[in-house]
Amino acid sequence: MNTAGPPHRVIAVVGPTAAGKSDLGVALARHLDGEVVNADSMQLYRGMDIGTAKLTEKERQGVPHRLLDIWDVTETASVAEYQRLARAEIDRLLAEGRTPVLVGGSGLYIRGAIDALEFPGTDPVVRARLEAELAELGSGLLHTRLAAADPEAARAILPSNGRRVVRALEVIEITGRPFTANLPGHEAVYDTLQIGVDVERPELDERIARRVDRMWEAGLVDEVRRLEGVGLRAGRTASRALGYQQVLSALAGEYGEDQARAETVRATKRFARRQDSWFRRDPRVHWLSGAAARREALLPDALALVDRAVTA
Repeated sequence: MNTAGPPHRVIAVVGPTAAGKSDLGVALARHLDGEVVNADSMQLYRGMDIGTAKLTEKERQGVPHRLLDIWDVTETASVAEYQRLARAEIDRLLAEGRTPVLVGGSGLYIRGAIDALEFPGTDPVVRARLEAELAELGSGLLHTRLAAADPEAARAILPSNGRRVVRALEVIEITGRPFTANLPGHEAVYDTLQIGVDVERPELDERIARRVDRMWEAGLVDEVRRLEGVGLRAGRTASRALGYQQVLSALAGEYGEDQARAETVRATKRFARRQDSWFRRDPRVHWLSGAAARREALLPDALALVDRAVTA
């Protein structure tokens, strides 16, 4: 095992879905005597395995993975709660002289873990009113309102993600400032090296299509059926996950399974573009090619960044 690089450092592997972050995270943790700390918001949910491309035990290669399968599908996701949990894992590993390797494409979760980020409180009255409007008008109209108030937040939040749209509008109303204005500058609380995995759009789109096909072949529809039996449809966060939302619509008879698969591919491609845009705005991310033609070079290139003690 190679223990190159400073021991008291956090490594964050970021980038769009299907770029190859998970495999790189495992490889880095193995080389740096570390553990993987999940930063994919949907992999926090128990039972959501196929549709989130959660690594199998074999694929984890003996590397401990923290913050997987910690929430029931009925629980509403909380970045503030994730921040508390992630920092506890990071602090534990650093205290042991080991390397925390954050892996995920949920940009706000990454920032919550490593940056000086404080989340505004909630106002029950404002929240209840916005949720009532969401139920009456739908997320699309509220997203249009968000785009007028805070275009950057609207670009980062999917129009279908009503929960996050409501939260952004709530913060705007409570603070009197754009939602994104409540995110501070890039002030890290840990010595962190952020490695972005970059794949050109045509190759990434092809990977996404193949991944969705594999999910269907692996039994995503049956997985959603099982989770529906334990409350997935009522889960305000989990029910909106890519793939799960589309399959739930198919199971409800809104459209056929083939259309659900096609909608999942389209929605995932759009989401990958949003992820890429989010991380591109962070100047601390060091981008490495994750193209298939350079797959063998990805780990050596990442370890070279660690050895150079690049700061980010």
